[in-house]
Amino acid sequence: MNPRRSAAPVLAAALLALAGCASTGTGPSTPTAASTASTASTAPSPATVTVDEHADRTTLKAAVGTTVTLALHSTYWSAATSSAPDVLAPEGSPTTAPSPSCRPGGGCGTVTASFTARAPGTARLTATRTSCGEALNCPPEQRGYDVTVEVTG
Repeated sequence: MNPRRSAAPVLAAALLALAGCASTGTGPSTPTAASTASTASTAPSPATVTVDEHADRTTLKAAVGTTVTLALHSTYWSAATSSAPDVLAPEGSPTTAPSPSCRPGGGCGTVTASFTARAPGTARLTATRTSCGEALNCPPEQRGYDVTVEVTG
């Protein structure tokens, strides 16, 4: 049997498996309509946009009604705040989810906060941290997080 011919299906399967694992949230996701809970209504639910540290110092656009969720991957981050709550209002309380497999002081886990786009305008989501690991101060360029959200009608 030809070794190249028998390796092709294995290689194809491996590439498909890697492609499935490659969705790591490495940048701002595109808005997607959430499924509706009611079967009687066919109106779509508002969109949700999730961003993480890869969206730092960027601008995103969101329509009124969109939920913007910010998930920062270190428990050393403060909860994000909105510069204009009348435009981008906090939704519930921020959550901190430490990773159970993290060593003490590692800061492994996420700090997540959600905001609802309420009115047209511009708001900035900001968060800060001083530590980038156990006894490791962050350099100035890694101490702040800032995303500008332009809300459209």
